[in-house]
Amino acid sequence: MHCELLAPGLFAAPGGLRLPSLELLLARGRCTSAGSQGVEAWLQEAFELEDGPLAAGALTLFGASGEPGERFWVRADPVHLRLMRDRLVLVPAAALRIQRNEAEALCDALNRHFSAQLDFQAIDPQRWVASTPEEFALEAKPPLELAGRDVAAALPTTTSKLLNEAQMVLHANPVNEARESRGEPPVNSVWLWGAGRMPAVSSKRWQSVTADDPLALGLARAAGVRHRPLPASATAWLDHAPEEGRHFVVLDALRAPLALEEKGEYQEALARLERDWFAPLLAALRDGRIGMVTIHVPDAAECLAYETIRGDLRRFWRRPRSLEHYA
Repeated sequence: MHCELLAPGLFAAPGGLRLPSLELLLARGRCTSAGSQGVEAWLQEAFELEDGPLAAGALTLFGASGEPGERFWVRADPVHLRLMRDRLVLVPAAALRIQRNEAEALCDALNRHFSAQLDFQAIDPQRWVASTPEEFALEAKPPLELAGRDVAAALPTTTSKLLNEAQMVLHANPVNEARESRGEPPVNSVWLWGAGRMPAVSSKRWQSVTADDPLALGLARAAGVRHRPLPASATAWLDHAPEEGRHFVVLDALRAPLALEEKGEYQEALARLERDWFAPLLAALRDGRIGMVTIHVPDAAECLAYETIRGDLRRFWRRPRSLEHYA
């Protein structure tokens, strides 16, 4: 069995943090490289989709067991836009701690306002989608890639009227009034990206896909590949994984704390990955239960993949190094 891991943000670890199992897998493995990519761009290429905007809205809905049909969908993720003198700074949903009931209430308010023009759905508190009967051009990055940046020039002009209306609806909503009374930033806008209709996905690169991200699950479902939510550990994953084939696991727990510059949360998430995933997978590789472990780090300085087989673990002359070495 070949286990492939997607681990964005892995090489941003500060010096001094040691992770013995991960370091050994990296040191003994064979490295390949290419240009750095965002997670969504990596997934789009891995599933052999055409160039151009990834239909993240439709795929996210599909990954959450929805049915996009023939409609045009966008991701309409909740954000806070903060005006700072001559800058408009984006705060993504990962920093807002939105509750499920808040997300549903805000989507209901947007739907009442836009009626048949738009249909908003909260896939989860941080990921929303919207459908529209009319197609429009949209080029925008995911909110996590824009966290803390000035997005004034990045606001899509093709949907400016729609966004202005959405912002007025959200501003007057009791959910945001309550959030502001608690000292929490209001959800004062949505960020539109990932527009398109449901694509055909024919890639059979993996026999299974395991992830918490509904976009990755949507790609797997569209390809007719077995898919399931991410369990708590590699041990639990191995208990249900087939013995043969290539299997893909998305470990994206580092992505949000890295984007939000939350160093403590990042280190805690990295320590959990070492304990719950890299250590059990290294043990399974040693025992012969897994034939190969591949670790993809798409957002490294160079897009790196490390492939390690059981025999590689005997290459004792390749000494483990801290993650700082790979930055």
